[in-house]
Amino acid sequence: MSTPEPAPATARRTLIADTAIGLVASGGLRGLTHRAVDGAAGLPAGSTSYYFRTRTALIAACYRRLAELDVADGPQRPPADRDEAARALGALLHHWLTAGRQRQLARFELSLEAARNPELEPDLREAGLAVRARGAAVLAALGAREPQEAAELLAAWADGLLYDRLAGALAHSRPAPDPAELAATARRMLDAVLDTAV
Repeated sequence: MSTPEPAPATARRTLIADTAIGLVASGGLRGLTHRAVDGAAGLPAGSTSYYFRTRTALIAACYRRLAELDVADGPQRPPADRDEAARALGALLHHWLTAGRQRQLARFELSLEAARNPELEPDLREAGLAVRARGAAVLAALGAREPQEAAELLAAWADGLLYDRLAGALAHSRPAPDPAELAATARRMLDAVLDTAV
């Protein structure tokens, strides 16, 4: 049985991952180096490489942290019905398009790296499964007979919407995200996945 990591070490790893995500969001993957993370986090030189020896390990830590944050952003209890679920999903999408915008941009950038580096694919997959498991639990509470299938479809649609609004061809010409419009879109998405995967 492994010994739990001391709290200060866990906090340091979290700080490093959060800082790395911020660097990717602002400057892309070219700006992600161990030295840059040390500087941006205000850590002594060599700290990032002590916890994450390679760039691949650092990116994998970003995947885990992004999944942790995305799950924490989601509903903490099952919704009572589709209307409540649509409001919650609409609010979540609005958050990711506004206050969480930088984090989602980093997620897309970091996800593309796994397509180029097969070593990262298992870590990205594990992170993605964590988010989909939460979605599957919500959809199961709403009556989906195949909640995992429904969660995968919903995740794909949500990712498509986020990418289109954040980085798509019309991203900079669209009006600011509207919570009511996103809730209505979320309801259509939920109805579609629940009516095809029940």
